[in-house]
Amino acid sequence: MEHRIKTIDELTLMDDYMFAQVMRDTRHLKPLLQFVLQVSIAKIELIEPQKTEKEGYDSKGIRLDLYVTDEQGVVYNVEVQTTSKKHLPKRMRYYQSTIDISILRPGVDYKELRKTFVIFICNYDPFGRNRYLYTFENICREEPDLLFGDETVKVIVNTRGEIGEISEELKEVIRYLNDGTISGQYSQELDTAVTAVKSNEERRLEYMTLAMHDMEIREEAREEGREEGKDEERLFNIRNAMKKLNLSAEKAMDFMDIPTEDQPKYALMLKETDPQEYQP
Repeated sequence: MEHRIKTIDELTLMDDYMFAQVMRDTRHLKPLLQFVLQVSIAKIELIEPQKTEKEGYDSKGIRLDLYVTDEQGVVYNVEVQTTSKKHLPKRMRYYQSTIDISILRPGVDYKELRKTFVIFICNYDPFGRNRYLYTFENICREEPDLLFGDETVKVIVNTRGEIGEISEELKEVIRYLNDGTISGQYSQELDTAVTAVKSNEERRLEYMTLAMHDMEIREEAREEGREEGKDEERLFNIRNAMKKLNLSAEKAMDFMDIPTEDQPKYALMLKETDPQEYQP
């Protein structure tokens, strides 16, 4: 099914771009962190909005939408997730490792690693337990009261949850994230910020540019997929002709009217996939 890119006017706070733009204002982000973690934070500082970490040419880069630290040096990374991913825990693990690498540059001692919270806000329940919050810390299986002490915490906010004790403020946030319901001062502030992003010409142009780039990447991926599918179909037909008509690979390709310039590619594919059956 064709994936349609939303216009900026269709975005909600659960969309990655909008969430990053609104929450880069720490006046909006700090209350959210306090509601989710049920802690008091004096001040937070945005390290770099939509921070991209990529270690090495072949490594898998990620974009950290919101990457902040507080006055105690605690690091918080907050993301929104609207597409169900069965490997969500491993995705969070990768985010955690990326944050650690960004902190622990060469020559820095391990003791300098900071306490970190990786927070994913999901509009689906990744574990099917119907809880508002899922909070994970490393503990000892034999001694459940014994914390591992690596100071890493992973929190998943399930906006579809119904079980668990959470504050009225977090419920207000969840209602707004789910359907745009304004039920208090904070959700009103968020809605005002969303409207401001949509009416900002610079943000509209930026989003349109990013959306067009995204469409180009998707189209390239589709083209690659179509080409791979065509190759697989042709390879299957070549094998079929070789087997049923007792033809060599070259004669089978001629029989199927495969262009001469394409034949070396399929000959190589046959050698790689069926070295025993390949006949020149």
